[in-house]
Amino acid sequence: MEGLFGELTPQIQHALRKEGYAVPTPVQAQAIPPQVEGKDLFGSAQTGTGKTAAFTIPILQELAGNMKLPESGQPRALILAPTRELAAQIGKSIETYGHFSNVSSSVIFGGVSQKPQEKSLDQGVDIVVATPGRLLDLMGQGCVDLSQVETFILDEADRMLDMGFIPDIEKVIAQLPKDRRNSFFSATVPKAVEDLAGKILVDPVRVTIDPEKPTVEKIEQRVLYVDRSKKDELLIDLIRKRKIKRAIVFAKMKYRASRICEQLDRAGISSAPIHGDKSQAARTRALGEFRSGNIKVLVATDIAARGIDVDNITDVFNYDLPVEAETYVHRIGRTARAGAEGHAWTFCSKDEVELLHEVEKFIKKKITDEIDHEFHRESILNAVRTFKTSRRKQAQKKDKKKKPKQWALKRKPRSIKDLSN
Repeated sequence: MEGLFGELTPQIQHALRKEGYAVPTPVQAQAIPPQVEGKDLFGSAQTGTGKTAAFTIPILQELAGNMKLPESGQPRALILAPTRELAAQIGKSIETYGHFSNVSSSVIFGGVSQKPQEKSLDQGVDIVVATPGRLLDLMGQGCVDLSQVETFILDEADRMLDMGFIPDIEKVIAQLPKDRRNSFFSATVPKAVEDLAGKILVDPVRVTIDPEKPTVEKIEQRVLYVDRSKKDELLIDLIRKRKIKRAIVFAKMKYRASRICEQLDRAGISSAPIHGDKSQAARTRALGEFRSGNIKVLVATDIAARGIDVDNITDVFNYDLPVEAETYVHRIGRTARAGAEGHAWTFCSKDEVELLHEVEKFIKKKITDEIDHEFHRESILNAVRTFKTSRRKQAQKKDKKKKPKQWALKRKPRSIKDLSN
């Protein structure tokens, strides 16, 4: 192998070749070198960018360069993940890239018997991948000692924040040795995540990878102007009239997602909420019911919906417009997969006019107005038109200011003849 992968141990290179990987993804190319050099890292990258390998490969490289017999319950590397699914995925990545390396690992999470996990830890492992709750339980029982951890990885920090895990993470960090390397990954970086990173990282290298935008050509997009108080009725009306079998509704806040489900259930429409206040078992159960068709509608917040991968979703509802315009594209990209057609419905109330404008500016397209419904508010549509006109005039003024001024000559230049007089 050549390039970045060619600098890794022969065992890791062998594993990469076996999996058919010859060239690193952008996040791997930027994130692996500083970590191998022992630097802290702050990575902003979403799932599907090769992020997991971007932090598991450096750990395997580090451990291979300083092999030790693992002590009972004393891992040398700790990776925290918000959910059992993600923890299992990370564990699989370690198995894949560490297949030919003499490195051991254990994945621990709640919702299952902890006896096998205790046994694995007791035998001694180099790497522990864990969800915060189960890790703290095992630490409290004396099954895990973090005093020998040399590398600490926190994955999907924004999702940890959404699920209320930050206090647990801080308890874990308090038990780690000060002399360690840290890597911190988060798809989005709200202030609370930035603050947490500041407590963990020391002079970090920052890596930001923008995800590819999903295609939206085959998605029929509509915007409906409605009072916020009528959004529930409009949603129920659309689901009934269109006889929708599988849809996702996106809400901005956790409490709102739960309230929408209550309204849908009262209307006889089967639904389930997916957000950070729901237990892992509840989210897994809801997702299973949704996949099987027992539930027609999943109501989700953006961060909690990140791990949802379900085919044949016919409709996506933006009950609330997202604050970040890019989020709109990722939301509606959950329909019209594998060449199928899909529908995206956006509810716009008076306080969301500017957010709608930002979305249309981002996708470089005017979303079709859907006014043929009993809840339509012409005043909101007029407010949208007024706002767009105002923004257009502001842009024109800025353009005029940018143009160089053409200074007019106040009087005709004097000729040579004039100068001679």
